[in-house]
Amino acid sequence: MSSKRVALVTGGNRGIGKEIARQLAHKGLHVIIGCRSEEKGWQAVSELRSEGLELDVLVNNAGIILDRGLSVLDVGEDIMKETLETNFFGALRMIQAVVPLMKEQGYGRIVNMSSGLGSFEVMQGLLGLKGSSSAYRISKTMLNALTVLVDQETAAYGIQTNAVCPGRVRTDMGGTDAPHSVVEGADTAVWLATAGEDGPSGGYFRERRAIAW
Repeated sequence: MSSKRVALVTGGNRGIGKEIARQLAHKGLHVIIGCRSEEKGWQAVSELRSEGLELDVLVNNAGIILDRGLSVLDVGEDIMKETLETNFFGALRMIQAVVPLMKEQGYGRIVNMSSGLGSFEVMQGLLGLKGSSSAYRISKTMLNALTVLVDQETAAYGIQTNAVCPGRVRTDMGGTDAPHSVVEGADTAVWLATAGEDGPSGGYFRERRAIAW
C-alpha cells in the first residue's frame, strides 16, 4: 500500500488543472494527470486497482466552453450535447469509478471545478451576462447538483465532495485579461482536496468562502 495519498486530476495537462496538480504534488501527494477521455480515465482507475493503490482525491477539472455569447434560444443541440458530455457526464463517470475505492478506505476528497456562471443567483441577473454561453452554464449547474447528490450518498464514508468556482483565470478559456492567476484559481480546489476530517462537504466555494448556489 502506498504511503502517499493519490490524486487524479482530470484536464491536468494545462491551465488550472496543471496548477492544481503541481500544488498537490508539492504537498506530497502522488498525482495522476488525466484528460478528456473516458477510456483513459477508466484506465487510470484500473491501473490503481491493479497496483493495490488507494485513490484518495479526485479533482474533476476537465471542461470546455463552445458557445460563448450564444443565447439558449440559439445554441444547437450538438453543442449542448458535446458540452454536457465533457462537463457533466465526464465528471459523473469519474465519480462513479472512484467512489468504490474511497468507500473501501473510508476516506476521499472529490472536488468539482464549476463556475459562478452556473449558479441560479447569477442566472437571475444579479451579475448580468443574460443568456450568454447557455450550454456551458447549464453544464455547470448540473455539476453543482451532482456535487450535492454525491455528498448525500457518500459523506457517511468519510468522503468530502465540494464544488469550486475558481473565478475568471488567465488561461486559454479565461483569456489574457482575466483578473486571477492560475495559482489563485487553483488555491481553493487544493484547499478542499487536502482538507482534514473537519473540512466542509456538500458546499460551493470561491476563494475559500462559501457562495450561493
